Amino acid sequence: MVVLRKRLILSILVISLVMASAGWAEDWPCFRGPGRQGVSQEKDIPTQWSATSNLRWKTPIPGEGWSSPIVFGNRIFVTTATDGGKSLHLIRLDRKEGGVIWDREVTRQEPKYKQRPNSYATSTPVTDGQRVYMIACDGRILAADMDGTVVWTNGDFDYYSQHGLAVSPVLYEDLVIVVFDWSSPGPEKKVGWEIPWDKAVILALDKDTGTVRWKGSRGSSQIAHATPQIATVDGRDQLVSSAGSVVQGFDLKTGERLWTVSSPGEGVVPSVVVGDGMAFTASGFRQETILAVRLGGRGDITQTHVAWRVTEGVPHVPSMLYVSPRLYSVSDEGIVNCIEGTTGKILWRERLGGKFSVSPVYADGKVYFLSEKGKATVIEEGPQFKALAENELGETCCASPAISQGNLFIRTEKTLYCIGK
Repeated sequence: MVVLRKRLILSILVISLVMASAGWAEDWPCFRGPGRQGVSQEKDIPTQWSATSNLRWKTPIPGEGWSSPIVFGNRIFVTTATDGGKSLHLIRLDRKEGGVIWDREVTRQEPKYKQRPNSYATSTPVTDGQRVYMIACDGRILAADMDGTVVWTNGDFDYYSQHGLAVSPVLYEDLVIVVFDWSSPGPEKKVGWEIPWDKAVILALDKDTGTVRWKGSRGSSQIAHATPQIATVDGRDQLVSSAGSVVQGFDLKTGERLWTVSSPGEGVVPSVVVGDGMAFTASGFRQETILAVRLGGRGDITQTHVAWRVTEGVPHVPSMLYVSPRLYSVSDEGIVNCIEGTTGKILWRERLGGKFSVSPVYADGKVYFLSEKGKATVIEEGPQFKALAENELGETCCASPAISQGNLFIRTEKTLYCIGK
């Protein structure tokens, strides 16, 4: 009886340790992490690092690309483009040691026009642990297995944009969802870009076969590169997506457009974030606005469901961060807003200095901001501004970080860094 009791106690301890470890070891399977919001549940992430402190490893990444790293268990995946953008590669690294397990060319792509700050491998892949799903710069959507072998390709959409491609795919149940807010490849390049049109497409593909399950339509809109979000509204999940001129909700089963909010501006890059029954977006260029929309309406809800607007310190590129009840934004010029989510009241505004393309991330009561010159500013999350640390990598940074299993992963122009104790 005593032996059985000891074995039972030992079993309970082992199960408790496994559960605690599982709760701590969180994957980062897509752009901006498990909830697509830049928020991690992990603890004890370093706030300070250097070339000799809290640097676990660094690995050169060939080619060019601004896609973010994704992490699933001990596997890290990152995409890059070589041969002048004509070759799209998927690279798998070992999370613990940083070694390259394999480097596969997954497709030859057509490098069309893009703006200089963009790359031909800006779209961040997404994984379910069985496959990795990617978007090539010409609009082809691909799935590869864990060995980098392509299992299907969908080339139904011939993508063109005056900025190049930057949107990332979203996984939902058995669907791969891709938003193409493109512009006209014809002689009048302003159509779809500065002149609204009705050609934007939202594709939902079967994740096992790559066939189109449904196709959504925006109506009149303009160019954008914003990765959509999934929100639960009145007990049902819906896709919340922003573009030039509009913020919209779509039925995830059929692709039906459920609601629309007018949001003037074009070239929208910041992705949607949601929380506390609200969706938060930034409107892009020309009419810069941070917009809060109350979820739950049908039809055109511009007059009834817009909760508030902020027009100062609006980001053009970095996505925002919602840590209830506060919304954080960093403009391209390094101006940080901390906004009360329910009211739009600006709690504080500070200038970090530098230029920013990277979306901020949160873990364990801290917010991490990373400038294009590789300067990371860590602040305490809260209603007052409190800087905790500054760290210099000295390399160009435009890819958003990943947080997983006690580590912070930062991709620079040529290197992937693993920061950890």
